[in-house]
Amino acid sequence: MLLDAGHEVVVLDDLRTGHRVALAPDATHVDLPVHEAAQVLTREAGFDGVLHFAALIAAGESMVKPELYWHNNTVGSLALIDAVRAAGIPRLVFSSTAAVYGNPTELPIPETAVKAPTNTYGATKLAVDMALTSEAIGHGLAAVSLRYFNVAGAHLTDDVALGERHDPETHLIPIALDVAAGRREKLQLFGDDYPTVDGTCVRDYIHVADLARAHLLALDAATAAQHRVYNLGNGNGFTNRQVVDVVREVTGHPLPVEMAPRREGDPAELVASSRLAREELGWVPQKPTLHDMVGDAWTFYRTHITDQA
Repeated sequence: MLLDAGHEVVVLDDLRTGHRVALAPDATHVDLPVHEAAQVLTREAGFDGVLHFAALIAAGESMVKPELYWHNNTVGSLALIDAVRAAGIPRLVFSSTAAVYGNPTELPIPETAVKAPTNTYGATKLAVDMALTSEAIGHGLAAVSLRYFNVAGAHLTDDVALGERHDPETHLIPIALDVAAGRREKLQLFGDDYPTVDGTCVRDYIHVADLARAHLLALDAATAAQHRVYNLGNGNGFTNRQVVDVVREVTGHPLPVEMAPRREGDPAELVASSRLAREELGWVPQKPTLHDMVGDAWTFYRTHITDQA
């Protein structure tokens, strides 16, 4: 989308959790970790903005390997911020997370809600949000944090097909598609005793293409010496059981489910208020339904995942 909008794009990614096939042919790829961004973000290179997506994201893993998350997500981000400052780059858009809110005290969750992460992942991201506020005040950086809720779907055009390819896979919808396709025996749902309509966790889902559009809007809206924060979600919560029902409907396949104990650090319910993003960024999700997201994910899965089984 950046290339389509006329930007010159450099992708810094060591591909430890990524895939070379997802790199746009017209973008320049530099194979480095985020900690070494200063090698690329030089004053002479003339960059006018940075979009920072480089984080480890598995909440469960962050509780058993916290050192990995502090080193990559927080220490790596601080190194990136140092490089941005040294190079005189005016704008930075950061991928933050709804996990900073922990078990929310109000729903849907506004940006002003109490921040109380229940896992190390959320804590590492909150630390970077706080650092960006300081950087904006102290050094004039135009910073925007976009707090994602659950991202799903696939980006599909005539020329491009980009979907989820995690290894190991930890996200509910692609795991459910694995089961529907017969590549896994069953789907595990973690916890059926939450205080929700059917006992399973409630999450707010956002289509990945809508998420990407929000980044372009945020890049344009970034204002010197300000750190703006926006929640990105649809404002509608779906339980894990409801997701399973939609996957069954879209794929037309059975989906055996096994209940498992709760995972440590999983909040019962996370649903976003995206009012601020709509009002200030002009952001409106174009694919807001769970059927849109599961449908696109299933199209990508059938054409790009099962062929490589």
